[in-house]
Amino acid sequence: MLRSIFCICLVSLTFFISSASANFQPRATFGSSLQSLKPASIDDVIDRAHELLGTPYKWGGTSAEQGFDCSSFLVYLFKTQANIQIPRTTTAMHRSSAATIKRNALKPGDAVFFKGNGRGQVSHVGLYIGQGKFIHSPRTGKTIRIDSLSNSYWNKHYTTAKRFHTAG
Repeated sequence: MLRSIFCICLVSLTFFISSASANFQPRATFGSSLQSLKPASIDDVIDRAHELLGTPYKWGGTSAEQGFDCSSFLVYLFKTQANIQIPRTTTAMHRSSAATIKRNALKPGDAVFFKGNGRGQVSHVGLYIGQGKFIHSPRTGKTIRIDSLSNSYWNKHYTTAKRFHTAG
């Protein structure tokens, strides 16, 4: 009798674990999500970025209603559109273990970094959207916009890029 109850419990437990694990979907981070990200997700990130053109800059802002600073804009896009967690600040993004990308190898969805604070440190980030252009939240009093990497200011201050996604 005890043996029968044990067998029933074991079979039930096995069934429960297998059905629970079939529904388990781990939260992606930029490290773990590189293998599982669908290329369409980066298209979603870029499409959403375009939808937010004209949204005001807001230092520390984290939503379309509040506005965004440059880094929170990318954090929001990657989290909401591709379920990728990236570091919150420009400096932390730049120092992250994500792949560093050469300028001639940029792909849409790459984070592009700039120096411009007079101290030689990375101080700004935008989202590369292809064709030499990037979308970003520039500074107080401005709105999210598209600029060209060949613009004299951005060309002079460009430093590097990071890839927090798989190349599409």
